[in-house]
Amino acid sequence: QAQLVESGGGVVQAGDSLRLSCSAPARTFSAYNMGWFRQAPGKEREFVAAIAWSGNYPYYADAVKGRFTISADSAKNTVELQMTSLKSDDTGIYYCAATRAVYSRHRWDFSSWGQGTQVTVSS
Repeated sequence: QAQLVESGGGVVQAGDSLRLSCSAPARTFSAYNMGWFRQAPGKEREFVAAIAWSGNYPYYADAVKGRFTISADSAKNTVELQMTSLKSDDTGIYYCAATRAVYSRHRWDFSSWGQGTQVTVSS
């Protein structure tokens, strides 16, 4: 069974940085874009950022714009999320997923979800 695998989560203090990584199997190669979502306890899963496999056309949720940077490396089959100036509101389980949609921010347009990696930001 092949699936997306997230890694890099941890416990940090507000203002710190973390880099998340997503390893993608070959079955996601047909997707145009890869994205990151996050989910806090009791809340809906929300969009964070997405990017084309080419590394072009990144787009972000307003809450993370200017602080997070998404990147893609098709040769390594990885997608990364560099997070800086972390806030307590950034706490949650971070998931990566694939989509063929263009500039979608909706979870129902994404598939092949990973199991997630926990990010906890203390203030």
